Amino acid sequence: MTKIIVLPQPDEQTMSKRILLYMFGAVLLVSAAPVVSGAGRPGAAQSTSTTAKKKKASSKSRRKPKVKGQAVPTPDRIREIQTALQKDGSYEGVPTGKWDAATMDAMKKYQDKIGVSPTGKIDAVSLNKLGLGSDTAGKGAPVPAASSSASPAEPPAK
Repeated sequence: MTKIIVLPQPDEQTMSKRILLYMFGAVLLVSAAPVVSGAGRPGAAQSTSTTAKKKKASSKSRRKPKVKGQAVPTPDRIREIQTALQKDGSYEGVPTGKWDAATMDAMKKYQDKIGVSPTGKIDAVSLNKLGLGSDTAGKGAPVPAASSSASPAEPPAK
C-alpha cells in the first residue's frame, strides 16, 4: 500500500516572501559576478583598459634589452693590461689583446704579489696598482666640503 503525502499549499504571503528572497539572491549574484570574474585583474570589466594593456605589453617586447654588468674590455685595453703586467714581470710574452690562460695566470701572479685575492680577473685594485685605473675607482661617493661662507655664530655682546 502506497501512501501519498500531500503538502499544504503555501499561502499568498509565504509565496511573496519566497519570491522576494529569490529576487534578492539573484541581484546579489549578478552584482558579484564582475568582482569575482575580474579578481586579480584590475580594470578587467572595462574593455578599453584591457586593450591599452595589450598595447603596452607589445611595446615592451620591442624595447632593446638593457646591458647588465660590466662590458668586456676591448682588445686594446687588454693589450694595455698585458703590457703593464709585462713591465711588472708577471707576464711573459708579446701582448696579444686576448684574455687567454697566460694573461689570467699573469694576473693571478700579480694579484698574489700585491696581496689581493688571486682570481685572475680584472678588478679595480689591480688596475690601480698597475697604474691603469681611475683615481676614484673603488672609493665611496664624494662628500661635499663644508661651506666656507657659513661662519659660526658669534656670542651675543654683553
